[in-house]
Amino acid sequence: MMTENIWQMSAWKLIISGGPLMIPILFCSIFALGIAIEKFYLFRKIKIDIIAFKKKIFDLLKDNKIKDALQICDTHPSPVAKILKAGILKHGCSREEMKESIEETSLYEIPKLEGKLNALSTIAHISPLLGILGTVTGMINCFHSIQIRSAAMTPVTSGDLAGGIAEALLTTVGGLMVAIPSYVVYNYFVGRINTLVLEMERAATELINFLQQRTL
Repeated sequence: MMTENIWQMSAWKLIISGGPLMIPILFCSIFALGIAIEKFYLFRKIKIDIIAFKKKIFDLLKDNKIKDALQICDTHPSPVAKILKAGILKHGCSREEMKESIEETSLYEIPKLEGKLNALSTIAHISPLLGILGTVTGMINCFHSIQIRSAAMTPVTSGDLAGGIAEALLTTVGGLMVAIPSYVVYNYFVGRINTLVLEMERAATELINFLQQRTL
């Protein structure tokens, strides 16, 4: 029987009290944290002032400094820089060739942004299910113990029943504590990716129009 509030329990005691299904929930939390840290680092690494970057590139292209523009694109790990480089490399080619080159680059860059997000979404969805499963199995064990005591003519107190149910519900608490932040972080990254993809498309369109006007 638990004698302290759930918020007063240590993480380790919470895991032990919740039963064996707290172990996969714990692993889910570790994996979710690892993915979140990796993604935060990635987006921080590729962060760029897109408006200023495009202006610098277009100014160089106006002066026909193609090599300088390509060198600047190489210095930035942002997918926007990769997209612009792919278009600049097709400078002087047809609009279709530039589009094809940019699309090929985007097919490589976008999956890098989306990598492991499916795993984070899966964790957000299965964690509460694991919690419910732990609660169900815990309740079964609780009532099984009551059945055994009743068969042995041993009195069952309300404290025994309440304590067993509380321990069973801890897995649901654990699952939700993992699922809620995982889902929030997942949606945050999806939003960041959608915004970045939109910026990539806008930069590609502006570059193609700019280069096409210069060849007219």
